[in-house]
Amino acid sequence: VQLQASGGGLVQAGGSLRLSCAASGGTFSRLGMGWFRQAPGKERELVATIGWWRTMTNYADSVKGRFTISRDNAKDTMYLQMNNLKPEDTAVYYCAASRSNTATMSRSYDWWGQGTLVTVSS
Repeated sequence: VQLQASGGGLVQAGGSLRLSCAASGGTFSRLGMGWFRQAPGKERELVATIGWWRTMTNYADSVKGRFTISRDNAKDTMYLQMNNLKPEDTAVYYCAASRSNTATMSRSYDWWGQGTLVTVSS
């Protein structure tokens, strides 16, 4: 499975961005998907995950109510809508795919995209 993340950029605090993750080489509808992020000097952390069925979602407490994860199985693409961005959201965002429908930890993910940088200015 190959993953291509896009949509990062520079935005002011309070602004919005939408990240996309295009998948190829696998049966997308049978992959658990997730977004992770890594800020400079920090460990990679979970942002949000979504199972085969779009209703199975999971969010980090720090992004609940601001970020929305979704997927379009017809387009083999996952999204992360990020609203009310804060400077602490600045990080490289990675999309990942798992054979498991319920993966919530990075070690459970089998394939990773290259990352897209999100910078939020104050």
